[in-house]
Amino acid sequence: MQTPYYIVYEDKLRRNIELIQEVSRRSGAEIIMAFKANALWRSFPILREYGVNATASSLNELQLGREELGAEIHSYCPAYTPQTIEKYLDGSTHITFNSLSQAERFLPTVKARGGKVSAGLRVNPRCSVVETDLYNPALPGSRFGVSPEDMPDRLPDGIEGLHFHALCEGSADDLAKVLEAFESQFGPHIDRMKWVNMGGGHLMTREGYDTERLIEIITKFRERHPSVKVILEPGSAWTWRTGDLITSVVDIVDNQGVKTAIIDASFACHMPDTLEMPYQPLITESSPEGPHEYRLGGNSCLSGDFCGPWRFNSPLEPGQQLTLEDMNHYTTVKTTMFNGIQHPSIVLQRADGSREILREYTYEDYKSRMS
Repeated sequence: MQTPYYIVYEDKLRRNIELIQEVSRRSGAEIIMAFKANALWRSFPILREYGVNATASSLNELQLGREELGAEIHSYCPAYTPQTIEKYLDGSTHITFNSLSQAERFLPTVKARGGKVSAGLRVNPRCSVVETDLYNPALPGSRFGVSPEDMPDRLPDGIEGLHFHALCEGSADDLAKVLEAFESQFGPHIDRMKWVNMGGGHLMTREGYDTERLIEIITKFRERHPSVKVILEPGSAWTWRTGDLITSVVDIVDNQGVKTAIIDASFACHMPDTLEMPYQPLITESSPEGPHEYRLGGNSCLSGDFCGPWRFNSPLEPGQQLTLEDMNHYTTVKTTMFNGIQHPSIVLQRADGSREILREYTYEDYKSRMS
């Protein structure tokens, strides 16, 4: 089919779901999916088979989860307003407040629901294990969560849970470091709670991740706090290495000895994390020892819309297709239509090898966003 297009593989998605559910079963933690990493709702029927619940950070995510996933929704938003709080409570089973002032302002509204929604407070253990500042919620001056010195001796009446989020594509040992900081700084409050949400960033489906260590960490925490339910809400882990972006070379530009293969996709528009994180995706057709070196340049007018270099065994030619790997999590949810560049189609490859086009984009999609 015509490039560019994203392709999601059903068998790889099921593999990840089943691994996560096994960790949940063995550790006793509830593990839910963060929409911020995956909102590809036409693939949600697969997730529904497993009874996956989710976390939402906006009213749109909440509505999508209720309509298309049929899930229980745990909501967290940095700031609720009088215009949004009732809508969040209408669709949520859990809600987390980012600050004491937000909690004090809206806890009466939660209580008026008669126990239908469980309220929590986000705290900041100030344990920084994330290398990229853009994704680090524990930086000095962070706007996320209540710091230890600002915690009262007793939390506002109605707070039933504590929530921390300090990881990004982290390891089990990263969680152990953050959890140690969390328990040392917020220990007196933990056993008064019904639940502790350890946030996202637990990349348990990555090759080499020590899932046994993760299970051990959660199990021991539950032994120390037997009355507290543990919740994890990873994003990337659910769809890690479950999809690619297929693109074609359109032209080769050679400038001062630097060869750039212009593709019919865009890093800025279709793979923004490659510029934000930043990271260089794997290309299936490349070869680390190949004699031919190229950058790939996106088909937009942004000067920095390029990535690389990669090496190839043979020279690249216009029309040649390339497979940019692992382009499902945090990719389709962050795309833009900058320059009006045509958005990639989205394809689902079923476990039997057949392919289904989930979405194709047209000029009308671009036009309708502009006014």
